[in-house]
Amino acid sequence: MASDNDLFRVLVYDLAAAKGDIVMLPGRGEMIGGSGLAALLFAKYGEVAADALDPGQPIIFAIGPATGYFPLMSKTVAGFKSPYNGFYAESHAGGRSALALRFAGLDALVVIGRAKRPSVLVVGSRRLELLDTHYLWGADVFTTGKLLRKIAAGSSGHRSIMRIGPAGENGIGYACVNVDTYRHFGRLGLGAVMGAKNLKAVVVQGDADLPLPVDKGYAKLFKAIHEQVTSSGMMAKYHDLGTPANVLPLNELKSLPWRNMTATSDPEAAKISGEAFADELLMHNAACSGCPVGCIHIGMVREKFSDAHRFAIHQVAYDHEPNFAAGPMLGVTDPAEVLAINDMADRQGLDIISAGVALAWAVEATTKGLFSEKDTEVRLAFGDAEAFKRALWLLGHKANDFYALLGQGSMAAAKHYGGEEFACVLGQEMAGYATGETYFVSQTVGFRHSHLDTGAYSYDQKHKEKDVAAVVKFLIDDERERVLLTSLVGCLFARGVYKPDVIAEVLTSLGYPELAAGQDAAAEKARRARWRLKLATGYDPVLTRIPRRFAEITTWKGPVDAAYMEALRQAYAEAVLALVKEE
Repeated sequence: MASDNDLFRVLVYDLAAAKGDIVMLPGRGEMIGGSGLAALLFAKYGEVAADALDPGQPIIFAIGPATGYFPLMSKTVAGFKSPYNGFYAESHAGGRSALALRFAGLDALVVIGRAKRPSVLVVGSRRLELLDTHYLWGADVFTTGKLLRKIAAGSSGHRSIMRIGPAGENGIGYACVNVDTYRHFGRLGLGAVMGAKNLKAVVVQGDADLPLPVDKGYAKLFKAIHEQVTSSGMMAKYHDLGTPANVLPLNELKSLPWRNMTATSDPEAAKISGEAFADELLMHNAACSGCPVGCIHIGMVREKFSDAHRFAIHQVAYDHEPNFAAGPMLGVTDPAEVLAINDMADRQGLDIISAGVALAWAVEATTKGLFSEKDTEVRLAFGDAEAFKRALWLLGHKANDFYALLGQGSMAAAKHYGGEEFACVLGQEMAGYATGETYFVSQTVGFRHSHLDTGAYSYDQKHKEKDVAAVVKFLIDDERERVLLTSLVGCLFARGVYKPDVIAEVLTSLGYPELAAGQDAAAEKARRARWRLKLATGYDPVLTRIPRRFAEITTWKGPVDAAYMEALRQAYAEAVLALVKEE
């Protein structure tokens, strides 16, 4: 029999039955939590052969053993089958979601079934209710949040509202889930899964107490980590300019994609740099609950609504990746317009990275005559922010056959219209790094097809040599270290803080000494469990392909070496398959 310390406390809610049950599930010592727990729960409740939007497929929100107890342990892992590609997927978000789950007394929430009418699920330690909210169907993300703050009530400090917009309702393959206004489960289409379940939102009310660890060393360890995070300067970049500080260095390195990656640098980069955003638009910083860093940068968008010079002020969060997709990738160099494009994508509940990159492909495809303005309903041209804002509305609302197809991804549209060779897709639409072969292969083959799967974009910037074996070893080793952190669940910005010895102290202080001693083995088990599920749902890394556009660019190292990149892709794909076979 498993000890209480090994058990996960999971709420499983069936929308069709409007009923939930608490399940005590063993496995802490082997799967940790977060990424590992999400994989464990999908293996139990998911159907690998069923469609991603099948009502029986679960949505899983999972936290880890360190959530709420230590700085930057502030993320939630969502596990689901992706409607974008049909494979098991993860997406991560912060906001108040993780601490709300912790204060609700849960390690995970599993949602199955389909509600009879558009609904909102409200979860707390003393409340479990499915609200009929058919009147919210069609509302944008911000209207939904504003109304739910009144409807669902509860203390705002420990309450998290995870909601979708029209894109999720309309089954757009990269519809996201907005979390507490400024954060997102952004990639691979969780919003469409919620929409298919008639689930407009999940409100988690952290309405219980959280007992402190009894370990005498806990307070001292917390203080030491907190001081390192706030006083050492190691996190200053994230608080100061944030990730938009990457723009000028990437542009200098010829590693910033411009205009559907027809270029990797541009003299206009200074206009949309982190410095420009801070000087012109930054209003204030915000932070995820449980994080003292405050890396969320909130900018100002002024929207004129009257000829008498009256303006509405919108607060819009910005980071490098959304800015890239709404800025240089679309040829937009006015930071206010970049934020306005981000704001429109947010309102629709769209992943701006995929949406922006998809629209960049559409612009180039239009210039090549693959389709016309009759299809797009608006003339698309690089630099035309008003056209892109209108196109995002059309995309979120699935306005016609063209947007329905583009809403399944750039490559899906390219397979229909042509233009696969210049679709900037690496497993999904690329993030804002054109650093070279290592990064392109990592996002193509990697588990989440994310720039955060590994530090490949950093590796590219530090290594000029072409050593397939060394790169593959780095990718495999780095992924395991990151899975450990995403199982705890910590912010990946905290990688420099939570080294293995510190993680061992953290787990020991929380009452998990065996897990502390076996953290590497547990992380490896969680990593392989994720990969097994992805492969079981149909993914074959050997069959991945990198579009020709990625072999046509030049970075600081010179022209991309297509032959080396292909050799690296094949080797990494084989290494992934070997991981699963070894167990």
